[in-house]
Amino acid sequence: MFSHVYVGTNDFARAVAFYTPIMEILGNRLRFSDPQKPWAGWQPRNGGRPLFLLGTPFDGEPAQSGNGQMIAFLAPDRASVDSIHALALASGGRCEGPPGFRPHYHAHYYGAYFRDPDGNKICVCNHDAPALPA
Repeated sequence: MFSHVYVGTNDFARAVAFYTPIMEILGNRLRFSDPQKPWAGWQPRNGGRPLFLLGTPFDGEPAQSGNGQMIAFLAPDRASVDSIHALALASGGRCEGPPGFRPHYHAHYYGAYFRDPDGNKICVCNHDAPALPA
């Protein structure tokens, strides 16, 4: 559905430091980083798309977060949701909803919400049903 998502930042080094460990937990690898532009992009470990791009706005104006916009990353499991939320808060993010079930979305939806240091709203979630005992 998506080719790429671009998130604006006013402090490239801070934003890269914030998102790099999150992308690692999600299983995404750094495809490129060019501090001179500045911009960076991550992609799924096996390549391809979508890309998550981070950089300063192309128009040269300050980056601003939107009200009503959110990017939701699919986490491999609930433990990853917990880890990423804790990491985000420890790295300068702001909580917008702690990890937990959101049954009003569906029975197995487990997610957490935070704002990055630039104010962009981010979600990490997992949709999997619990594994059945062996």
